[in-house]
Amino acid sequence: QVQLVESGGGSVQAGESLRLSCAASTHTFCMGWFRQTPGKEREGIAAIDSEGTTSYADSVKGRFSLSQDIAKNILNLEMNSLKPEDTAMYYCAADTTWGGSGWYRDAAYRYWGQGTQVTVSS
Repeated sequence: QVQLVESGGGSVQAGESLRLSCAASTHTFCMGWFRQTPGKEREGIAAIDSEGTTSYADSVKGRFSLSQDIAKNILNLEMNSLKPEDTAMYYCAADTTWGGSGWYRDAAYRYWGQGTQVTVSS
């Protein structure tokens, strides 16, 4: 069983930056970040595979980036140029196998964190 703990959420103004971190209890091969707003499906926004290759949703490409501290089993999500539409609960997810072209789907990950809230005001 892999336990994931997110941190770094908060409230910022549009255009500002935030860094989210996800600490895993053990090494995981593939990790991703999702976000969800009330009444909407969870959206996969970024993921990294076992070779360090990253994937991003169009909605965040060019603004968000992933970084890893492999020794500490930590995955960071750097969020720049934040917009009000980025407001959501952000979740970290992990699995031992890569979801391939389906990396953005919930079903690609067995392990989930509790989430951290990000609020961006205009």
